[in-house]
Amino acid sequence: MRTTSLNLIAISVFSITLSALLSPVLNISPFIPASITCFLLGVATLDLFQFQGQGANLLVDWLAGTSASTRDRILHHEAGHFLVAYLLEIPIQGYALNGWEAFQQGLKAQGGVQFADQPLWEQLQQGQLSSRVLDRYCTVWMAGIAAETLIFKKAEGGQEDRAKITAIWTQLNRPMSEANVKERWAILQAKTLIETHQTGYYRLVEAMRNRASVEECYRMIAEG
Repeated sequence: MRTTSLNLIAISVFSITLSALLSPVLNISPFIPASITCFLLGVATLDLFQFQGQGANLLVDWLAGTSASTRDRILHHEAGHFLVAYLLEIPIQGYALNGWEAFQQGLKAQGGVQFADQPLWEQLQQGQLSSRVLDRYCTVWMAGIAAETLIFKKAEGGQEDRAKITAIWTQLNRPMSEANVKERWAILQAKTLIETHQTGYYRLVEAMRNRASVEECYRMIAEG
């Protein structure tokens, strides 16, 4: 969520440094590129701290919006999350396939499937996280990567999903090597579930493409 804004800030800092070096060569006042860069830096900083990076997400969505292949990849990725959450009986609260839809729904993120994760965080805070609950959520988090791999042979998304497993292992004070093993295990579990319910998955993809309600998506899976 905030990574996009941080990247924009880093680019702004790099740009102002580069412009200061090239201004004498290009025979332009260094104040012009510096002013523009500082303005962009200020906007990116405001977006990060005031709007939790939502503005940057909307900008990136707009720039990438012309790519049908990108939209299709996101759709299949999120359908993977949705299907596996449904199969593992984790309640789904909604979904958004881009930053604008997320903004309309009041979500401070680029989008995605929103599912109930209270049991996970409650157990984690109490220091009583069961292996069953952990396995279920890890499988759901990795389901987007699994779906992309199955459909497109390679996953391009899922960085935030991987970060969730890393965060859990950090909080549990357990070795990161275990997190890597759990990640690979969860991807395999998710792949198996998607392949086993392939018809339901493709029906779900079409339902989500048409922005069907959660209840209608449930029905599409069940009829598959």
